[in-house]
Amino acid sequence: MVPQNSTAQQPRPDPNEKLVKVFESEEETEALVVKGLLESAGIESDVAPLSLTQYAFPNIGGTIIVVREEDADQARRLIAEYQRGPEPDEDAEEAASEEPPGTE
Repeated sequence: MVPQNSTAQQPRPDPNEKLVKVFESEEETEALVVKGLLESAGIESDVAPLSLTQYAFPNIGGTIIVVREEDADQARRLIAEYQRGPEPDEDAEEAASEEPPGTE
């Protein structure tokens, strides 16, 4: 019979694992959006305040996101794509450039 203890099956975190800062923002909400983006791509991340004063005064001082060193390059690429925004839709551009009917 398999033990029902789920902690026995989960890998333990490595306390010596190197974490790398991949994102910094003054807005905690933006950092949380980026964290969700990374996690949806399978990249584990942590959000932390830039300074200890943020624990006393939330939303003051900025927020950083750290990931495992081996995930840093992929995380930075995803963040750069997010910051660029969506690619323009060619059909939408053509429709916007056409004159409305009856304006000829």
